[in-house]
Order: sequence, then structure tokens, then C-alpha cells
Amino acid sequence: MSKATAFFEIARQNPPKRPVDARIKDFQEIEYLCDRENLARQAARCMDCGIPFCHAYGCPLNNRIPEFNEMIYRGRWRKALDLLHATNNFPEITGRICPELCEGACTLGINRDPVSIRQIELQIIEHAFAQNWVSAQPCENLTGKKAAIIGSGPAGLAAAQQLARNGHRVTVFEKSDRPGGLLRYGIPDFKLDKGIIERRLKQLRAEGVEFETGVDVGVDISAAYLRRSYDAILLAMGAGKARTLDIPGNDLQGVSLALPFLIRQNLIVAGDVKAEDSSLSAAAKHVVVIGGGDTGADCVGAAVRQGALSVTQIEILPKPPMERAQDNPWPTWPRILRTGSSHEEGCERIWSVLTHEILGKNGVVNALRCSKVAWTNNQPPSFEVIPGSDFELKADLVLLALGFTHVEHCRLLRDLDLKLDERGNIQTDFNCMTSQSGIFAAGDASAGASLVVRAINDGRNAAEAMDRFLGE
Repeated sequence: MSKATAFFEIARQNPPKRPVDARIKDFQEIEYLCDRENLARQAARCMDCGIPFCHAYGCPLNNRIPEFNEMIYRGRWRKALDLLHATNNFPEITGRICPELCEGACTLGINRDPVSIRQIELQIIEHAFAQNWVSAQPCENLTGKKAAIIGSGPAGLAAAQQLARNGHRVTVFEKSDRPGGLLRYGIPDFKLDKGIIERRLKQLRAEGVEFETGVDVGVDISAAYLRRSYDAILLAMGAGKARTLDIPGNDLQGVSLALPFLIRQNLIVAGDVKAEDSSLSAAAKHVVVIGGGDTGADCVGAAVRQGALSVTQIEILPKPPMERAQDNPWPTWPRILRTGSSHEEGCERIWSVLTHEILGKNGVVNALRCSKVAWTNNQPPSFEVIPGSDFELKADLVLLALGFTHVEHCRLLRDLDLKLDERGNIQTDFNCMTSQSGIFAAGDASAGASLVVRAINDGRNAAEAMDRFLGE
């Protein structure tokens, strides 16, 4: 493996970022690429660990990480691309927004900084696009079978590409006006420029994938039409049912779920709507984001760029530790404090906060009434309100980033007569098939809200199962 002693001799170096005072003025991507010589040094840090937990335990796609690291160290970029594409349809996306599960399981990470796997992955694919190595791979031997995919997020797109390459005629239905799902409408441009999506969609279209946008399946076209017209159907609509906060004042003007706020900003960047002031604009407002996850951080970054007077992110869970706790050993995902790029840009973070009420005047929000809580070590963990800890937070805009519960229980699911699991997701078997033969489900629609990298893997698995079904 590479240079045997490199992980002793070479320190981890993270990719450079645009300065905060410059990047908060626009919605362009914030991270630069490393130079190729330095990247080869970072790849050399990959050690001959025997069992690559990054690949077998950390990465849902089972990316062949030690192998492509070796190729980068040796300057064999084309081979590295082949290894990367063997397991991942969209490394340019996971290389930007994946939370680096692989790095959490890196053997070097036991007592040193892990290998910079995400950055290496991203630079492999970006170099490949720059060299025009990424091209369409249309299938020459068509099967005559037709597959419909409902939803054009990461699961739907990955499945579409795999099915098309296996010779099936694939139509992707999307109710929005452009493909991409939450990749396009939910993730801010400063993390994922939408030109990155368009670049890959061009390849899918050249491989024979057809996109029908602006179509609400189950309303604009019926479930009966789908079953009559297609040999197999994949439901990949995501987990669209947002978790809400059932407290007094949640209906005040200026209180919004996170996703509509993020969608509006993405539409502004795309030129689809104007940026005039509205109840969903953070400009000249005190913004409070309730929820400490990635979606909440995206809201923070967007609010700062819109010109918020202040941004506060509150979370009911306790502040994570700086290092792994004893009950969180390697190679499990490290539950530690993470400071994202948005937090660097101007945000106060408060943990162990319970929101009791959203206060307002004349129907418009102006504050939150909160308390501090203390968490117990019981199983499952529980909390108690700390007496006398009540406080108010000034708020002109409140964004609820509380996650998603399950797929929307829409007319299509009812008309297809599909069974749901105990969490409200679409029930599937080990072959990704639902309770109805020939109808499959993948991604958040069946697994619940999760990560893009897991959705891509689900889409690939569903496509493999659908290919077997179509070949019977």
C-alpha cells in the first residue's frame, strides 16, 4: 500500500475554503480542490490496515477506498475513476455532501487524523470530468422492458442509470419542474452547485433515461395507468412528511418548516423567483433555527447570506463531546461536536433547549419562550426541565429543522394498495419489492429519512432487483 510509513510522516490536510467574509456574499461553493501533488501525499496516508473498515463498515456503497487511494498515490487517475464508478454513480455529489462515514471508520482514525477520503473521492471525479473521461454508456442490446421511476432524487437517479445500462427503457417522473429532488431544491448551492446535477443528468439522458417533469403521479396520471404501461415501477419519492413542533404559536407568520425556506432560496439562485422581501426572507431579521442537524446548518448558512441580523441554532439534545465517549468506540460513527462551514460564518449554538411557546404580536412571531433541560443517563435517555431556567429568544423568523418522519401518504400509495411499516414507510422485502408484485421502493421512501449516500446505494440495489424481475 502506497508508502508504508506515510501515515507517520504526513499530517492530514483539509481542503482550503473561501474566506468567510467573501463567501457569505454569494451562494457559490465554498471549498477549493487541493493540488494533485498534495492529494497524492494525502492518499499515501492510507495504511495497509488488513481489514479496510472504511470500505466494509463505514461506506454504505462499499466504495473501494484503499484501492483508489493507491491509484492516486501512483498517479493512475483513470484507474482510480474506474474503481470509484464501479460502486458509486454520483461521486461528485457524495464527494461534496457526504458526512464522511468512511473517515469515521478509517483505521488510522483510532489514534490519528483519518485519511482525507471524501476529498480524494471528489478530486478523482472532478479531474475525470475535466479530462472528458466521463461519457455516456448506452446499452446496445435493449430488452424491450419498460420501467417507471417515481422521484428523481439520488435513489431514483441511481436506479434509472443502472436500469438503462442494463437495456431497459426507463422513464423518471418528477412532480417538480426539474429533476434532482432534494439534491436540487433542498441543498443550498454553496454546498452543491446545481450545474453539478445538470452535468450528470446530461449523461443519463444520453444513456436513454427519459424525464417527465411537472407530473404528480397519482394525480396527473393514475396508478392504473402506471401498472398498465410499465413492466416494473420504483417508488423513490423520499420521506416528505416533515416533523413539526406542536406548541402554541406554531401558526404565526414568520414560522416555517426548513424545507420551504431552503427551496425558496434555491429558486432565487436558479432565477425562478425574485428575491424580494417576504415572510420567508431572513434579511434584517433575528433568525432562530430549531434543530441541530445538517438541515438546520443549511438554514444557518442561507440566513447569513440573506443578511440576517443574527442567527441562533438551538437543539434539545446535549452538546456532544469533543472526543469519542467510552460507549462510542471506533469504528462506530463518532458522535462528537462538529462545526460545519455554516457555523463558522456567524451563528450562536445553544444545546439542551426546550421550546415551550412561540410568541408573537399582531399575528407575527417576535420571540420564543424556552427552558434549559438536563439529560439523564437512563435508557432510553430522558430529560428534565431545569427549574428557573426559562428564557426568551428574540425571533423574527423561526425555521423548524426537525427532520422528516416518513414518505408522504399520498393518493398514489393508496391507489397502489401498498403496505406500510410501523414507522409509516413503504414496506419492502429483501429484494426491495413492496407488497405488490412488480412495484419496488428505495431510498427514504422505504428506509425513512437518511443520507444521500445510502439513497444511492438503495437505488442501485433496487435496480439490481428490478433487473432480475424484468428478466424472469
